[in-house]
Amino acid sequence: MPIQATIKDIAARAGVSKTTVSFALNNPKRISKETYEKIMAIVDELGYVPSPVARTLTTKRLGALGLLLPQPISEVMNNPHLCEVISGIGEECDRHEISLTMLPPVRGKIIEAARRAFVDAIITIGVGPEHEVIEFLSQRNVPFITIDGAETETSLNIGIDDEGAARDLMRYILSLKPERIAVLCLKPDAKNHTELSPSVVLEKRLSGFARALEEQGLSLGSDRVKLVEAEGSIEGGRVAGRTLLASEDRPDVIVAMADIVALGIYTAASEYGIAIPDQLSVAGFDDIALSRYMKPPLTTVHQPAKEKGRAAAALVLELLNGGSPERRDFSYSLQIRGSTKPRA
Repeated sequence: MPIQATIKDIAARAGVSKTTVSFALNNPKRISKETYEKIMAIVDELGYVPSPVARTLTTKRLGALGLLLPQPISEVMNNPHLCEVISGIGEECDRHEISLTMLPPVRGKIIEAARRAFVDAIITIGVGPEHEVIEFLSQRNVPFITIDGAETETSLNIGIDDEGAARDLMRYILSLKPERIAVLCLKPDAKNHTELSPSVVLEKRLSGFARALEEQGLSLGSDRVKLVEAEGSIEGGRVAGRTLLASEDRPDVIVAMADIVALGIYTAASEYGIAIPDQLSVAGFDDIALSRYMKPPLTTVHQPAKEKGRAAAALVLELLNGGSPERRDFSYSLQIRGSTKPRA
């Protein structure tokens, strides 16, 4: 069996100290480009493979950023908006040469994933300040940033003004003079959210819808404005859409809290021979790429998914390195497209 090369061997061959070799392997910014390239050429020549355990002991870091997911990985990968967020996180991890570890719920619980996480810092998605995982991370001094959560005195959040965005969307919908509206809210994971820690995004968007409706003397859950839960998928939108469109009091407008659900409404409308927007207006939220290519293109709220992910990763890595990052606010915009029109 060939003898494994060591850092001492590399240092002797390069004519540098073992510390300099360690810098090349773990923190190349501390040495010159020429020295780094010389050492790495010898590393390749000798086939040196760093020991993960030794590297951890040297750097006091695992070299991994954890992403706590609100759903199993298979479900997350079916959500284009979350995929864009993860892509942004990944871009920043690549830039800093750090790994990204996705942490799906364990036995349906986010807190169990956090307890088992072997990472340097964590990003959470959609959990509020009352969620048990926030207390867990705070007590253990784990650097963390939330996406689509809620900012507190001790934590930073990346997101948009979901309440304002939902209010603006509903104000536009009401300008179409609909007789009946249906709002499809995303069904929360019962194991991840409790009465004390519901989905922050769900709460904010419902509040925004309610504010706009109250301005017109209407309310969520009334005869004119149905509130229906739907699974966060195309099939979830299709199932909810079929039920709504088969009813005698069929809505004139269906507003989905996610574009992916709105796309399921298109499928249900097609099955029932209902034309969009002539017989039914449909609106979504997120502005995923596919929404612009639907026929007709989907009216929705645009939010910068990839930018949110990139910013979250940058801020949590700054925290990890002892910095004091400032909060980042992102804007949204209402995208009015061909899926909505005034009621005849």
